[in-house]
Amino acid sequence: MPAQQADDLPDYYRCVVHDVMQMCSPQQGVWVDLGCGEGPLGFALAERTDGVLVLLDPDVEALQRALATAAERGLQGRMVPVVGRAESLPLARGCADLVVSRGSIYFWDDPPAGVREVHRALRPGGKAMLGGGLGKTYPLWARREFIRRRRQSVRKKGPEAVRAFEEVRKPETFRRWARQAGLERVQVVGEGALPEDDPDTGLGMWLIFEKDKERQQT
Repeated sequence: MPAQQADDLPDYYRCVVHDVMQMCSPQQGVWVDLGCGEGPLGFALAERTDGVLVLLDPDVEALQRALATAAERGLQGRMVPVVGRAESLPLARGCADLVVSRGSIYFWDDPPAGVREVHRALRPGGKAMLGGGLGKTYPLWARREFIRRRRQSVRKKGPEAVRAFEEVRKPETFRRWARQAGLERVQVVGEGALPEDDPDTGLGMWLIFEKDKERQQT
């Protein structure tokens, strides 16, 4: 699931939401934080909408902690916890106006199946943004330090872990997942797995798509 925010680095979730709002321009309604963990992205999304937020994750204990935080912030009436996985979303067809997933797609057992399920759950005209990154407005020094630590952690696991880390963060990998999910009109934004000294490091990779209004039954 998504990596935890480091205490000595600035919070990046509002920066991610800033990118979501710019790239998706979502309508008000039902928004889904897929692979939410303890809900930090969902709470940042809550600042930008008056609608319902679905917090969806397979980890029941993480969801319970997210709900406790929601209660502390007075958001419990707008947060709907759902236990489930991307590959078999327990969501009705056409129920979501926006689905955002930051950091979890790399851990899905079957990414194309998860992308297909997200598309099914979107209402016609609804949008999805799946992938990972720290946000364009996140300070460059913090992005570099975050990526330095992430790569250091991966390198400790050996060459195969490094290869796998980089493979799932390639634009062509995201495009392949979309094709295998049966989606043709998608946008792949970013260049994943950049070294920490690259000025675009930490901006991540995103798969963005909209449910066609005339394809309500797909």
